[in-house]
Amino acid sequence: MLGSTHGTLTTHNRVAAYCAAEDQPRPGEAADIEGDVSGRPLQAAEVDLDRFFRPESVAVIGASDAEGRPNTGITRQLMAWSERVGARLHPVHPKRETVFGLPCVKSVADLPEPVDLAVLLVADPLPVVEELAAAKVKFAVAFASGFAETGEEGAAAQARLADAVRGASGDGPGGRHGLRLLGPNTNLNAFEAFRDDLDGPAIALITQSGHQGRPVFTLQELGIRLSHWAPTGNEADLETADFIEYFSRQPEVGSIALYAEGFRDGRSFLLAADAAARRKVPVVAVKVGRTEAGARSVASHTGKLTGADDVMDAAMKQYGVIRVDGLDELQDTSALLARAKPPQTASGTSSSSTAGVVVYSISGGTGAHFSDLATAAGLELPSLSAEKQAELHQWIPDYLDVSNPVDCGGHPVGDERGRKIIDAILADPAVDCLIVPITGPFPPMSDRLAADLAAAAETTDKLICVVWGSPVGTEDAYRRTLLGSSRLATFRTFGNCITAVRAWRDHHRFTSRYVSPFDEAPRTPSPSARKARALLKPGQQLSEHAAKQLLRAYGIRVPREQLVTSAAASVRAAAQVGYPVVMKASAPQLAHKSELGLVKVGLTSASQVREAYRELTDIARFENVSLDGVLVCQMVERGVEMVVGVSRDELFGPTVTVGLGGVLVEVLDDAAVGIPPFGETQARRMLDSLRGHTLLDGVRGAPPADTEALVEVVLRVQRMALELGDSLAELDINPLVVLPRGQGAVALDALAVCN
Repeated sequence: MLGSTHGTLTTHNRVAAYCAAEDQPRPGEAADIEGDVSGRPLQAAEVDLDRFFRPESVAVIGASDAEGRPNTGITRQLMAWSERVGARLHPVHPKRETVFGLPCVKSVADLPEPVDLAVLLVADPLPVVEELAAAKVKFAVAFASGFAETGEEGAAAQARLADAVRGASGDGPGGRHGLRLLGPNTNLNAFEAFRDDLDGPAIALITQSGHQGRPVFTLQELGIRLSHWAPTGNEADLETADFIEYFSRQPEVGSIALYAEGFRDGRSFLLAADAAARRKVPVVAVKVGRTEAGARSVASHTGKLTGADDVMDAAMKQYGVIRVDGLDELQDTSALLARAKPPQTASGTSSSSTAGVVVYSISGGTGAHFSDLATAAGLELPSLSAEKQAELHQWIPDYLDVSNPVDCGGHPVGDERGRKIIDAILADPAVDCLIVPITGPFPPMSDRLAADLAAAAETTDKLICVVWGSPVGTEDAYRRTLLGSSRLATFRTFGNCITAVRAWRDHHRFTSRYVSPFDEAPRTPSPSARKARALLKPGQQLSEHAAKQLLRAYGIRVPREQLVTSAAASVRAAAQVGYPVVMKASAPQLAHKSELGLVKVGLTSASQVREAYRELTDIARFENVSLDGVLVCQMVERGVEMVVGVSRDELFGPTVTVGLGGVLVEVLDDAAVGIPPFGETQARRMLDSLRGHTLLDGVRGAPPADTEALVEVVLRVQRMALELGDSLAELDINPLVVLPRGQGAVALDALAVCN
């Protein structure tokens, strides 16, 4: 961990030392605290879904064998599924003696044995759920629609359904009975026929809209294994987070593919993503609702709460969830991540610190085009060594470029030279991924090339990707050779290949360094929190002076300043603060002082201070602003102006923002978001993600800024967000001037709004 310019403690430890001096339980407090300082959980709930996906007994409520009835087709599918998983099926219908030859009982109470899974083919699942709970059924699935996706009345009906599942005692998910519910407004995707003749790590699929998972499910036709499909529907009880956590524990699952329209609870989602990151299981997600129109559609479809998309994006990046845009990207990226071994550079076994991608093609134009796109996407394409290039030129004409991309000119792939070229590239320690785009395949060359690639893939742990540029099904090389190899990753487009390879590299780099922020999250309030709460005024906006006292409570530096109520007092204050000074009007509800002329800068004499006081108070009277005084402030020499703040997201709760600040904050729109809790590593990632982060390094002769101090402020603010999140609606430090290295950072202005 990096050291500090302010002493031997790291930034993270300094914040902990200042804010958490009293984090140890006080007398009378429990030592084993399960939640963080805000009371929210610190570990994902583990739901044992084994008996959902592999039940021993299944009840079908509303089963039918009458021709032409929707329930008949569903019953038939459930019977076939139950037979595949080895479950006993019990039809339940009040008016039938048998269904498809099976004995049918009249009610849930008449079931002949304990039931693992009940499937509800009824319009109103509420009374049946209560019966299932009394019968101690483990899981239920409700297909019925007309709940939260339809509006307020439907949401109320869904709330009643959720209450029934929890049970009258209100003991949380499962209540006093232990019943868990999938749905309502779900479908039959969980009961699909999964192929059992495929090997290798599998994809587990989660969808909130069933048909959106169909492209991923059809990967089985290309030889890629799927193990589970969870169509979560409206998530009255079981939610996406439960399935992410469960799938990340299954040894056969190589990746989790997710189509999400919203999340019921932001913290649950983050905890599940954290569990997957700890176990190094990749989660690839399409999350819709990026646009206003998309968000409206989501609300009408599932009744989910859609968080602001920039916050959602930040949350996914913070916990390593790989966000893609299209279902084709979800398909290809999930497949690659499920099956590919980690890059050698991710595990530290490569002898080269610059190992990356080599592009090999039979066409110079194809190689150049692909290389441009890959480089623009952030993939590393290292130049091969002079020795390696000389080796390749044994089989490739000297006039062709083999530095990377490698252009063989085509003909060598048609004979024994083709395999030698591939093996030579893979043997280079600077290579951990070989990508071969094959456009316009010519069978005498492309078929031999495909066969050589498939054979080489059996001898290496390095990733080999092929982009096949020909209509599907027209070449035997595509169907049998490429798709028939479980060691090759085959794509149809340049873009999807690049997206998947970048995700593969990013995922393994992220998980190799991942440390869960929940492990170090504060459990008890700090002394800073107790001081700060005394300054908060419920439902009010604080004056600048009061907001700065809030910052002082958390050890965030503010200028020397005094609040005065007379011209004479302002002169005395200026002498004590030290010239030059800045004078500002101070009042609650006064957010934009500069626009009203309520800030005076660079005052160097007593006469200027007196005049400034009169002008400020005159303007305040004219604008009908009731002042609590005038601030006489130390004037801080210019540094890099930043903004750091707290706002509340509907889904994730308090969030922390850092970006370029000052008067251009809204124009520049260059900010990064973090979701507490987080540590020093995440704070630095936020800074590195800013387009203007190079300003902190010093430009045009300016000295480097004190980035350590800036990181420390971000961490103190996130501690504030955690501890005061229920009371602090908004905090805005703008500008926070980051001084030259070793001189710290100073909050020149602050705004705080209380809940």
